[in-house]
Amino acid sequence: VQLQASGGGRVQPGGSLRLSCAASRLIFDDYAIGWFRQAPGKEREGVASISPDDGNTYYRNSVKGRFTVSSDNGANMVYLQMDSLKPEDTAVYYCGALRRGWRLTLPLNRVHYWGKGTLVTVSS
Repeated sequence: VQLQASGGGRVQPGGSLRLSCAASRLIFDDYAIGWFRQAPGKEREGVASISPDDGNTYYRNSVKGRFTVSSDNGANMVYLQMDSLKPEDTAVYYCGALRRGWRLTLPLNRVHYWGKGTLVTVSS
């Protein structure tokens, strides 16, 4: 398995969750890792990304100030800390690996490897 996302669950509005993405060493060394989500009836969209080699991050506007992406390079792990969650954050979340040049736009057709999704439900 090249990528594996985990950590989803059900949380009330305003709550927090931390998602984890375990990557193989090959992916961790050569790719940026993006977080994507797909809400019911909607297209998959990029949420945030990180380049583990230099720590540069990117966030879509709707999650700026609420989500934080980080990496543990020794453990080949990428995290997405999600705070102040809103019902509109409800989605299946995926991590994906793509070349670093695409980390600011996160085009779906440039993702080389996908992890299995994890469901996040924000509801009271």
